[in-house]
Amino acid sequence: MHLIDEIYINGRFETPIGTDFSDLHNPATGAVIGKVRLGNEADADRAIAAAKAAFPAIAATTGQQRLEMLHALHDAVIPCKEELLAAVVEEYGGPVGIMHNWMDMMGHNFLAMAEALKNYEFVRPIKATRVEMTPVGVVGVITPWNSNAGFITNKLATAVAAGCTTVIKPSEMSALQTDILIRALHKAGLPDGILNVVNGRGDVVGEHISLHQDIAKISFTGSTRVGKRIWRNGAETMKRVTLELGGKSPTVILDDADLNDIIPLAIAAGFLNSGQACVAGTRILIPRPMMKQAEDAAIAVVKAMVVDMPDNPQSQIGPMVSQAQYDRVQGYIHKGIAEGARVLIGGPGHPEGLGGYFVRPTLFGDVTNDMTIAREEIFGPVLCLIAYDSEEDAITIANDTDYGLQAYVFSSDDERAYRVARQINAGRVLVNGLFHEPQAPFGGFKQSGLGREFGVFGLETHLEPKAIHAREFPA
Repeated sequence: MHLIDEIYINGRFETPIGTDFSDLHNPATGAVIGKVRLGNEADADRAIAAAKAAFPAIAATTGQQRLEMLHALHDAVIPCKEELLAAVVEEYGGPVGIMHNWMDMMGHNFLAMAEALKNYEFVRPIKATRVEMTPVGVVGVITPWNSNAGFITNKLATAVAAGCTTVIKPSEMSALQTDILIRALHKAGLPDGILNVVNGRGDVVGEHISLHQDIAKISFTGSTRVGKRIWRNGAETMKRVTLELGGKSPTVILDDADLNDIIPLAIAAGFLNSGQACVAGTRILIPRPMMKQAEDAAIAVVKAMVVDMPDNPQSQIGPMVSQAQYDRVQGYIHKGIAEGARVLIGGPGHPEGLGGYFVRPTLFGDVTNDMTIAREEIFGPVLCLIAYDSEEDAITIANDTDYGLQAYVFSSDDERAYRVARQINAGRVLVNGLFHEPQAPFGGFKQSGLGREFGVFGLETHLEPKAIHAREFPA
């Protein structure tokens, strides 16, 4: 049994003032595997005070000093990859073969931000004015359970590059991963107070951080519902916010696409991270005359997928993270059936031979874009196949959503695919493949969020421009 009973404040591991504990579960079995002691508002206050006290010193560092910190952080996390991988498999249920690649991305986040920082101009002359890009202050970071280490390293890297300090509230369901990661990052030797981490509930520690007057900015990844609350809370003290929220991403397959090549990619995009991904392409848009062929191809792909215990290197889909998430996905499957969608494969219940929080990967046919399963984010391996009648119709359906985080377009004609991609209202559109460019901006339109992360675009959300007017500036 694991016991996580320390938080990290001002460069030291400390026992929380909070006395509540939360169980940690193995999603593959449902068994309790440990406990985490939760911090409270007083713990958050201590962390915020440490970050506030440390801010002037890091704000005064040079770009070169921040580059050295980013490289030190990268070097510190590399040795913990295998231990962290084991924790992700046990605590989150991520399939080991897939999560192995995610561990590499975790460390690369520091190098990617170092690349963005390397040639960034913090001081820019505009005629007789000097514009200085200044760090915003203490950043409150709130991360979800579906890629805990990746979100922490990306957000920490951005704050360090900008010269900000952080108070991080990770998901309490990811406490084992967090503990391993923070003990590794501690070895980077950052000045005390730059990195502070408080385990706790979102409605306690997260709420306190979002309201605190000494937090200048919030960087949050999670649900749209919680993001709206954080934005409202932040308005009380005019906080800057970056919100990366939900998605209901369309995958547009044009009528010149080769279904045999494209359907496996479309299914992969929909089942990313066992379906627990905000960028998952959960609405697959198919030309009506090609629907039967697409259904048959999609059924064959899903039927061949390995759904098994996450420590099986061949497993492609793992369990949902919790009983609550399992129940949520089951509820949407039942709702889809009740609204008249047709189950092509999958359906309610557990896959054969598996218990815990596993769900059956499910494809729905006969879906119209007004159905609940096509409107709301399910966050599980449940995909909707939706017919369209023309290219214009496909674009209309793709954009007929409250979200706008990511989209996918597939065509044998790259120019045509690009033309369609430009008409889709999403923060990122992937054309004829599954890609990730860490220097490109990431974030959403509409209810998928505010602001952008990654590269220079993410860096500048942590900076405020200050215009200084003078008769003459020193050389």
